[in-house]
Amino acid sequence: MLEDYALIGNLQSAALVSRNGSIDWLCFPRFDSPACFAALLGSRDNGRWLIAPRDKSETTRAYRKDTLVLETEHVTGTGRVLVIDAMIPRAERPTVIRVVRGLEGVVQMSMELVVRYDYGSIVPWVTRDAFGGLRAVAGPDALRLHTTVPLKGADLKTFSEFEVREGEEIPFVLLWSASYEESPRQVEFPTEAIDHCAAEWRDWIAKCTYSGPYQEAVRRSLITLKALTYEPTGGIVAAPTTSLPEEIGGVRNWDYRYCWVRDSTFILYAFLSAGFRDEARHWQEWLVHAVAGTPSQLNLMYGLRGERRLTEIELPWLSGFEGSRPVRIGNGAYSQLQMDVFGELMDSFQLGRESGLATDGPFNSWRIETHLIDFVAENWHKPDNGIWEVRGDRQHFTHSRVMSWVAVQRAVEAIEEFGLQGPLRQWRALADEIHAEICEHGFDRERGTFTQSYGSKNVDASLLMLPIVGFLPCHDERIRGTVAAIEQELMVNGFVRRYATEHTDDGLPGGEGTFLACTFWLADNLCLQGRIEEAQEIFERVLAIRNDVGLLAEEYEAVQKRQTGNFPQAFSHVGLINTAFNLDRADAGPASQRAAHLRT
Repeated sequence: MLEDYALIGNLQSAALVSRNGSIDWLCFPRFDSPACFAALLGSRDNGRWLIAPRDKSETTRAYRKDTLVLETEHVTGTGRVLVIDAMIPRAERPTVIRVVRGLEGVVQMSMELVVRYDYGSIVPWVTRDAFGGLRAVAGPDALRLHTTVPLKGADLKTFSEFEVREGEEIPFVLLWSASYEESPRQVEFPTEAIDHCAAEWRDWIAKCTYSGPYQEAVRRSLITLKALTYEPTGGIVAAPTTSLPEEIGGVRNWDYRYCWVRDSTFILYAFLSAGFRDEARHWQEWLVHAVAGTPSQLNLMYGLRGERRLTEIELPWLSGFEGSRPVRIGNGAYSQLQMDVFGELMDSFQLGRESGLATDGPFNSWRIETHLIDFVAENWHKPDNGIWEVRGDRQHFTHSRVMSWVAVQRAVEAIEEFGLQGPLRQWRALADEIHAEICEHGFDRERGTFTQSYGSKNVDASLLMLPIVGFLPCHDERIRGTVAAIEQELMVNGFVRRYATEHTDDGLPGGEGTFLACTFWLADNLCLQGRIEEAQEIFERVLAIRNDVGLLAEEYEAVQKRQTGNFPQAFSHVGLINTAFNLDRADAGPASQRAAHLRT
């Protein structure tokens, strides 16, 4: 189960470590590089790194407080042992350090290293290196393992059987380098390197300004969000994984190791609320650079450095997570038309201005924004693929129309509030035109709700954004009716679905779980309506499904009671952070004062 995994990372890539001590997913040197351990999406023969007791054990684990250093304790019949896992930020080479520490008695341990490059498909050539460790090479990749215990090879795998006594420490250091580079230097003091890594994380999270009742959850989510940051550029991946299914055994399996424009304002809001202005600025600078260019060529997602071509292919040799196939890399949705991203971009730029962030970078971002509005003016009325990236026919999605309105409205606000130059009267008229059309064609008077798309009778959780972005007041009867319909029709055991897949032509078979970000949006709406206790109940319900180290996937299967989708998911953790702040502010004043704080 996904809940069995914890995350470690180095601000350029990340690994998933299971409760049984196996690293089953790792892409080196970047989040979106081909995996060298891919057992998560196949079997042990597709690559993994196991360090665990030979005998049956009772296992508990936790992160060192306020860090991304994972500590897993195993208790056997003969003793206790601690396995410490970390990846070192800004190391000379991408590095994983694992230290086995004896706590009590004597514990017999096993180590198995199975390196398989290119997502589990390529067996490397393994030799001894000049330092007495192992070197596994294939094509452009080289991994080097250094340890103090004897290693042996068999069946194209590397093994070690060893024991650890109370007070002993046995280090394992795995370094990646390009195969054509000289051998990197060994990490001379692995334990000290881990301690230094922990101190860096504590120093970083110490800047957090949140002081409400959910400090542990908020701080862990902020650390997770930071861990999903590609530090060289400031880009933030939606998740460090690909093809973890939205439905176990289903085909809705996508690559999330990219940066989504739709996440931009949510992420900015979370960092700014929590006091991390440098991270907010870095993210917005990445965003400006990524979207610069012709507005008609705007992507809804980009690579870590702003790459635009994210060609999607399938990997037939991988059986998929619990048999969920196909396994995909790349994401074909990158080339879809999603009009909502223009609203999310403009909202992000305006929030940056309101917060005092410089958005210009090396050029004038307002010039980019004005060209974006010109494109919206010509294309807002066209059908698109919508926020959920449907692979069926394009539709006139109400949310997409609303976000087109947001794009123009934020441009109007930028002129009015900051004196920027633009055709104010023309854009005001355009915003009014879009608003009126949505109220006419995106609202079902018979049901008293806004609808998923023009002419539809269905609701969609994206409609929860209408009051949050200021399209209509939270107490407007049309908003109240929409929220009530979503509560009635899209909630499953207290969690919110994005939409009813059985009633929506999204071009795919099967269904999916409830969507955690949408569940947080419902809590935000209840905050706006003054239904604070209900919002808090929803929020704490989501907190309760986090795994034992505080991580959330994209979705939750509310009947089977398990997490699904890519893991851990930035969108879910951003929702947690923002709703925690919204609940905190909700206790501070009347609903009329809360609306401005809730605008994302």
